Amino acid sequence: MADLCIGYLAENPEDLARFMGHAGYDPSAFRQAIGTSEMTNGLIDYFASNETILLALCANAQIQPENFMRVWQILNPAG
Repeated sequence: MADLCIGYLAENPEDLARFMGHAGYDPSAFRQAIGTSEMTNGLIDYFASNETILLALCANAQIQPENFMRVWQILNPAG
């Protein structure tokens, strides 16, 4: 799912800038963080908390939002 999130952000520079600002990444730190568990969790949390981009991602990737949220729930069992 994190790869889908990164792909979506790569295609949507404004959303990428918002994510980077939210997460505190500059471009260099963002590139270095790709593939880390912190980045994976951060991306999935960010998309799960933003319905607009979550639905856009799911529509583009042809996945159900419920499937995305199941992954989020696995990573965040306490909710």
